[in-house]
Formats: sequence, C-alpha cells, structure tokens
Amino acid sequence: MLREVFSISHEEIAAAVGKSSAAVRQIAHRARRHVDARRPREVVSPSQARAALESFRRALDTRDLQGLLDVLAPQVVLVSDGGGVKQAVPQPITGAGKVARMIVSGLGKAQVALTSEPTMVNGNPALLLRVDGEIDGVIAVRVEDARITGLYYVRNPRKLTRIASETPLTLR
Repeated sequence: MLREVFSISHEEIAAAVGKSSAAVRQIAHRARRHVDARRPREVVSPSQARAALESFRRALDTRDLQGLLDVLAPQVVLVSDGGGVKQAVPQPITGAGKVARMIVSGLGKAQVALTSEPTMVNGNPALLLRVDGEIDGVIAVRVEDARITGLYYVRNPRKLTRIASETPLTLR
C-alpha cells in the first residue's frame, strides 16, 4: 500500500521494515495477486444476486443441507463478526460442505425461532436475521456465476444500530 498509494520506493519500504528490496517486491507481488484472486470474476446482475440469495434463504429457513450445497460455490468462505459481544466463528470457514454443515448443525442446536427477510446493505441484497423476533444479524453475500462465494455474517451490535432504518442518500 505504501508503494501504490504514497509512491514510496521499494528501497525505502525495505529499509523501514528491515527486509531486502527484493523481498519487499516479492511481498507486494504476492499481495497484489492475493487481492486480484479475491475480486469477483464478473459482476452479476441484481436479479441473479437476489435469486441466489432467495435460494439461500429458502434453504436456511428449512434447514435444508442439500439446498445450501446447491447454492454455495465449492470454495465459499464464511466470515462472521460478533464484535466480542455475540458469538461468531473465530476463523473463516472455507468450503461448501463445511459451511453448510456448520449452518445446519448450528441452527439445530440453537432451538430458536429463526426468521429471515430480504434487505439491502451497502446497495447489495442481504438477509436480515431475527432470532425469536429480535434482530440477530445481517448476512451479506458475494455471488459469482449464480452461486454464493462469500458469506459475511455481521452480529456485532455496534454495526447493526442502523439496520432497522433506511438512510436516504442525496447528491449534493
């Protein structure tokens, strides 16, 4: 980032972090490649994103393991944020099988009334989850090729303070 944003030379960065300039160049190259690999390959239409989210919602509401496996991409990644206040997975979970089993088994153990409703978060389709009628969190998704490749479950109460209201945006 120092190189890209502030135009600092590899040599200056190397001196600051105690590495050789060749090592700094290699680290930057790997970081760029990692970021590029995480970018969606293609932009999906809003209707495709809504369709994938609706399939996920149906499977979630019915606790349908096969339905989840059908809508999740093989290398889907689940990340959650409880803010240290609510329970969340401590590390990202990767793989459709692991993610689907974790969701279904977690819901089976919870013995709560879970409801979901479509919403928009940051301009993208998402699900608002309620447990026993109270807001529990929001699941935002990344969709590629009609399958969900990323699930971001935000349960952190500080990040959910405005989820129940819509914030109008105006151009100045």
